[in-house]
Amino acid sequence: MNADLDTLLTALYVALTDDIIPARPVRHDAPGRPAQVTDAELVCLAVAQVHLGYATESAWLRAAPGLVGHLFPRLLSQSEYNRRLRSLSALMTEAMRWLARHTDSVHDTVRLIDGTKIICGMSRETVKRSDLFGYCGYGYDASHSLYFWGMKLMLLVAPDGLVTGFILVNPKLYGEQEATLMMLELEDNRPQAGSTLVGDKGFRGRHFEAALLRKGLAMVRPACRDEADPGLFPTWLRQRVEAVIGALKQQLGLEHPGAHKPDGLFTRIVQRLLALNAAVWHNWATGTQQKRSLIAYDHCPA
Repeated sequence: MNADLDTLLTALYVALTDDIIPARPVRHDAPGRPAQVTDAELVCLAVAQVHLGYATESAWLRAAPGLVGHLFPRLLSQSEYNRRLRSLSALMTEAMRWLARHTDSVHDTVRLIDGTKIICGMSRETVKRSDLFGYCGYGYDASHSLYFWGMKLMLLVAPDGLVTGFILVNPKLYGEQEATLMMLELEDNRPQAGSTLVGDKGFRGRHFEAALLRKGLAMVRPACRDEADPGLFPTWLRQRVEAVIGALKQQLGLEHPGAHKPDGLFTRIVQRLLALNAAVWHNWATGTQQKRSLIAYDHCPA
């Protein structure tokens, strides 16, 4: 099996049609002819869009026939693509979690935890008029000394970059510790008992760490200035989660999703997380050394 975009899309299509979609509750479709583009095809097209770096659907649908037309000869109009994709956000979430469960690194007892900003507006007028008002809020990105208006995405990832948990919150209402505990309330996000979470100094807190211990999880973070540093913090692991978030933002366009409505925002976030998990899952299947590498999928095979 090759590590290239065509093979990844083919493998994902097979997983969707053979395992993921059949396991979902039976859906009673509306009367009329069956859709020419199936749900599995549409999800694969969404993954290809992200890996090939097309931020807007209009640009992607113009380029798709020449890039992936040999795999998906039937395409949709822009409005139908947007509508269908938003309706498939739950399927993309299930697919992302299915890929995580079927990747070897899911059994690792170490999880890297961090948050990243999702910028949804750059002007005061946007904030006042946006349909995301009430969902988004003002937050502060300490690493870049930057205030932003948008949402905060908390991620729980395996050391190889596999996303095993996530939550999207309003940064004005919830801090990272609160968001993390909310994320871990959902069983699908929670690593197995006995796992260790690796995070930064922002996760310092007696009550927070006690809440994790009640869930069977331990927290490892760098020592703060008023604490003795035993020199045991795995800095190299901390750099990995920063590399994963960097790939999500720079290669998969996570930081500026360009959504204008809540369902569109969630869909575009999940679309990018699914693209990352699909790459890690496929890299394990092909024996690629760097499991979180996306280089093989950012272009079409010659």
